[in-house]
Amino acid sequence: MPRIVVEVMPKPEILDPQGKAIASALPHLGFQDFSAVRQGKRFELSVDGEVSDQTLAQARKAAEEMLSNPVIEDVVDVRVEDA
Repeated sequence: MPRIVVEVMPKPEILDPQGKAIASALPHLGFQDFSAVRQGKRFELSVDGEVSDQTLAQARKAAEEMLSNPVIEDVVDVRVEDA
């Protein structure tokens, strides 16, 4: 069963306190190579049958209108993955 994956991230100008908390914790856990972290959201939409262009367009519309807050978030990716 294929699925459509939607990834949403905060807009660059929006503060990301969760990302900052993760970034400050990483060095304490032995991860020294990272200077910043941004935390986003991932949605997986299961599809019965084939994913058509129309289905993908519906997923993109849902991502822009329901799965993200367009004031503070960007939909960065909508793609098909095989289960």
